[in-house]
Amino acid sequence: MRHQTVWILDFGSQYTQLIARRIRELDVYCEIRPCTDAAPDSFPDELTGIILSGGPASVLGDDAPAFDDAWLRTGHPLLGICYGMQLLTHLGGGHVGRGTSREYGRADIELSERPGPLFADFDANGGNPVWMSHGDHVDEPPDGFRVTARSRGIVAGIASDDDRIFGLQFHPEVVHSLKGKELIRRFIREVCGATGDWTPGSFIHEQVERIREQVGDKNVVCGLSGGVDSSVVAALLHEAIGDQLYCIFVDNGLCREGEAESIRAEFREYNLTIVDAQDRFLDRLAGVTDPERKRKIIGEVFIRVFEDESKRIENAPFLAQGTLYPDVIESISVRGPSATIKSHHNVGGLPEDMAFELVEPLRELFKDEVREVGEALGLSEGRVWRQPFPGPGLAVRCLGEVRRDRLATLARADAIVQEEIEAAGLTRSIWQSFAVLLPVRSVGVMGDERTYEEAAVIRAVHSQDGMTADFVHLPYELLGKLSARIINEVKGVNRVAYDISSKPPGTIEWE
Repeated sequence: MRHQTVWILDFGSQYTQLIARRIRELDVYCEIRPCTDAAPDSFPDELTGIILSGGPASVLGDDAPAFDDAWLRTGHPLLGICYGMQLLTHLGGGHVGRGTSREYGRADIELSERPGPLFADFDANGGNPVWMSHGDHVDEPPDGFRVTARSRGIVAGIASDDDRIFGLQFHPEVVHSLKGKELIRRFIREVCGATGDWTPGSFIHEQVERIREQVGDKNVVCGLSGGVDSSVVAALLHEAIGDQLYCIFVDNGLCREGEAESIRAEFREYNLTIVDAQDRFLDRLAGVTDPERKRKIIGEVFIRVFEDESKRIENAPFLAQGTLYPDVIESISVRGPSATIKSHHNVGGLPEDMAFELVEPLRELFKDEVREVGEALGLSEGRVWRQPFPGPGLAVRCLGEVRRDRLATLARADAIVQEEIEAAGLTRSIWQSFAVLLPVRSVGVMGDERTYEEAAVIRAVHSQDGMTADFVHLPYELLGKLSARIINEVKGVNRVAYDISSKPPGTIEWE
């Protein structure tokens, strides 16, 4: 099936996939293409519009990505965001200034007398909050363009006189831009004329066909952790290839408390094998404290375990993974010149000489999109809405050396956090809540005796996609109950703290 499509040219912004996500929320399919691609001689009939993303470079700098300016003359509606607007201006003969008036974070914009169709949902009297992140700025738009909005005197929006090409200095794709979704909807629906025909159901249908085409009559090994991502992958593969799917749960000693028992009870019908590999993982992690080394070790051992187990399965050259886009964009630059944040065990941590070909049907989706696909596949509500759990497991929450005794301490503290968050009715409203164990000892008093034990940190965040996050304002009564239970019930912990940092500048996980 050929869907109405929007192309996004990626100049390296960490937010590029958020643009795609906003478009998909409108049931419109979009593809991300490298900004260095040459404009084709002819375009598919289903293409309805083009978006130029933001990026870390300066259009005035020597490191500006190569760009074919024929993209600006295709006749399709076009929207340039941040760097994209500066590029439109620079190549169109307008003036881009450097330096003195930088804006980062929240800003308010005021509309011009003729703001155009994109700003129809904004307040004409001002006070429209948006999210800025730029150094360069537009001083004068190109000929044939007008200024549509300003922020503190800086040009925040431009539009061509025929309202077919637009530029925005701010990022409408992030949640901090209050009317950003509406603005993108105006561009997609009214300017591009895309009505939307791409849904979770159509995604499932197309992925089923792609999986069958990739796999053929061969078998697939799926790493099933029981989390949302791997469960949806397993269900999608089962829909596509049935008994050709062989699921393996690796009990690596880094899982949540009671995880192996839960997996055994829920996934028997998926040709499930549970592998006890605790010694194999923990022996390799002994004495390792560097977070990147932990991740890479775990990624490599996972693959080796799968290779060993797959030898017992005939004709199984494929490994299915629940890799999502935040994993990819934080690990490697896959489209444009984006920055590497950290390696994920199933992306940047994969060994080069692994024996599998990967099957990753969710690689371009965000977590909320995966949940929608899971619901469409008929997975249970409890499974679909389970909180995210990191692939490297408790190893990235057990700061310092990863040992059995410390993991047991952390797993029990984490289980208490899950129990109390669920009892408070907050599980669905919180993106992630968990415990972290610090290799920091402090003096305490228990039963009139001196203690000298480690500290646990509680982390709870709100997020929509894992790209940005803010801490949850948990009630003091709940925090007090969590602290009391952990200190009283978990041997080895005598102090509890609460993490109130956001992402950015921090990350959701501690390592």
